[in-house]
Amino acid sequence: MTQAPLRPDAVRPDPVRVAIVAQALAVRLGLRALLQAAQTIEVTGEAASLPLVEADLGQVDVLVIYAPEAGLETLAQVPPPPAVLLLTDTPQSVQALWDHASAWGVLSVDASAEELEAAVLALGQGLWVGDPYLLNFIQPVDLPAGPPVGLPDGQSLTSRELEVLHGLSQGLPNKQISLALGISEHTVKFHVSAIYTKLGASNRTEAVRLGVQRGLITL
Repeated sequence: MTQAPLRPDAVRPDPVRVAIVAQALAVRLGLRALLQAAQTIEVTGEAASLPLVEADLGQVDVLVIYAPEAGLETLAQVPPPPAVLLLTDTPQSVQALWDHASAWGVLSVDASAEELEAAVLALGQGLWVGDPYLLNFIQPVDLPAGPPVGLPDGQSLTSRELEVLHGLSQGLPNKQISLALGISEHTVKFHVSAIYTKLGASNRTEAVRLGVQRGLITL
């Protein structure tokens, strides 16, 4: 007995929408060709610089930036900022991305078509990707430690919970908090759950708001 083929729209998810930023036209054309070869990716736009593409970022899932020299700081001002895939061999660019983008990945400029596709799809699902060599140049955010702080109901946040709460206030995802603190992502999730319980919060935004109101963190 033969099985009827599945309809394409039943097995293929919506493509990840990508915008490309690269100063050189030849680089933009090359990246477009590599990315469009993957049926899972749709290139929706391209520009020579980040400011030229900012107006359309609301329609983009992943922003692919080739070796930027400046402008990454504006990513923090875009609501909501898309995931960013940085193609670079410059350590300074990696640090700037860490400081200013909320969700990101970093690959070498020599990344293969398969690596580009895998990274874009991962970022489109909210995951985090990175070249191990380039990640060595990141200086993790400074999450201050401190003694337990009393709460109105008599409970207290531990020093580690305060560190995690500080990371939440900076908009860091669990993966980046775990990297900054040198603990597993599972442990971060455990601390986030404990923070919610102790503060009486139901989400990250509320936890940060209550943390500020009670003097546990400052923005």
